[in-house]
Amino acid sequence: MENLPPLNDPALEVNNSFKLDFFQKKIVFYALSITAFLVLIFFLFFNAPKNFPIGIIINIKEGASLRSVSKDLEINNIIRSRVVFETFVIIFGGEKYLATGDYLFEDKLSIFEVARRLSKGERHLAPIKVTIPEGFNVSDISKAFDLKLTNFNENIFLLEAIKKEGYLFPDTYFFLTTDGEQDVLRSISDNFEKKISPIRPQIISSGKTEKEIIIMASIIEKESKGDIDREFISGILWKRIAKGIPLQVDAEPSTYKTKGLPENPISNPGLKAIEAAIYPKISSYLYYLHDKEGNIHYAKTFTEHQMNIRKYLK
Repeated sequence: MENLPPLNDPALEVNNSFKLDFFQKKIVFYALSITAFLVLIFFLFFNAPKNFPIGIIINIKEGASLRSVSKDLEINNIIRSRVVFETFVIIFGGEKYLATGDYLFEDKLSIFEVARRLSKGERHLAPIKVTIPEGFNVSDISKAFDLKLTNFNENIFLLEAIKKEGYLFPDTYFFLTTDGEQDVLRSISDNFEKKISPIRPQIISSGKTEKEIIIMASIIEKESKGDIDREFISGILWKRIAKGIPLQVDAEPSTYKTKGLPENPISNPGLKAIEAAIYPKISSYLYYLHDKEGNIHYAKTFTEHQMNIRKYLK
């Protein structure tokens, strides 16, 4: 016991102080090393690649696997690590279903944000507005979309749309720049069904078939000049059919030779024209014409009609 140094020995205090200082430095060293390692990992795997292609649009196809998507993103320099990307997607719950479609990467994004956006379907693509006026036929509609959508094939659209003439609802639509003819056809066909469903009972009550109503509405849409004359024109045309008189409308030349309605719609009518076909205005008139200013003039007899032609069109 005599050989033990006293508790207050200065040499012992210096030795303990050295050990504590060394331990603290060791902790700081490890902390800095771990921090540096994490920063390195972040820049190597989590941060956006240096050559990230700002403005690129990536398409996620229907049924694409997570592995194929991560490979495509890596090839296009959008992510650094497929493993990290796939891990984040799984965390976001998107491993079984990545929202399909086109994605715009308008700025550099971290791998975390890329995974989140694809899992949530955040495409960041501004929609393209396309308005289809009442009375457009399939050719007019095709041209309108061909001007706006880069992936729209006019010829393919016409082949399929011609069978749906009259049943493509005129309206304002919003599409992605990369949408094609199938997207357009599906949207405007679905919209027709949505608009026509509530008035089907009225069509049935009219005593006419839905096809007859749509054909008549397509003629009314082309022949009328607005809300004022739709119902009157409808009444005149239905009356001519009932009397066995050819319709003789300029919008469809075949009606000068054959009686009754054309075989198919000649345009795509709006709701007001369809309603006018259902609810015609009863009058004593059998003829009408529009003057150069678009005003309508009615006549009860062919003689009166001839007088209107000489008065307003010559």
